[in-house]
Amino acid sequence: MSTQQIDGASVNPQANVYFDGKCVSHGLTLADGRRLSVGVILPATLTFSTGAPETMECVAGSCEYKLDGSDQWLRCSSGGRFSVPGNSRFDIRVNEPFHYICHFG
Repeated sequence: MSTQQIDGASVNPQANVYFDGKCVSHGLTLADGRRLSVGVILPATLTFSTGAPETMECVAGSCEYKLDGSDQWLRCSSGGRFSVPGNSRFDIRVNEPFHYICHFG
């Protein structure tokens, strides 16, 4: 099930804007110290690099993604999620606004 509300979070009100505005997110810190970002990716094909492992949770919309070292595009839609190893890259292809929560670590 997809996350619909995040309680007890501290929000950084300054947006992170990437790829000329094709991706906009806000950082959150939960009461237990876990970090998340909440954002939207507009129609585009983008490549992201990771430091820590990430889990991308689809809140609305859909995307196709391809993990580093793979030639296979996989689909993720509302309620789904996919994991990306730390210190790697992934491509994401979006044809409609893709609303997500990124869980770090």
